[in-house]
Amino acid sequence: VQLVESGGGLVQSGGSLRLSCTASGFTFSRYAARWYRQTPGKERELLAMIDSTGRTTYYVASVKDRFTISRDNAKNTVYLQMNSLKPEDTAVYYCNRLPPTSWGEGTQVTVSS
Repeated sequence: VQLVESGGGLVQSGGSLRLSCTASGFTFSRYAARWYRQTPGKERELLAMIDSTGRTTYYVASVKDRFTISRDNAKNTVYLQMNSLKPEDTAVYYCNRLPPTSWGEGTQVTVSS
């Protein structure tokens, strides 16, 4: 089982990034997926969730209307489109399925002011 996040980088405040998470080693289309983020010294924070079909999504208040989660089951990939980025969005971003499996290395997002 493996989850590989990518797409992070350095962006100015107000900018956009699209993160990808590609899964392998299990039947990705059978599981809901979630995006999380973590900053040093803090617990991992749930951001968004999508069901196995892609029809139902959920967002925490801090990212709702700015972030969009989506998936392509044919590519075993879940995405996080992040718009209107703020410096407080700076973190390492991770994905996982539900129920969770082992974590990937994450992808660093840095938003400069």
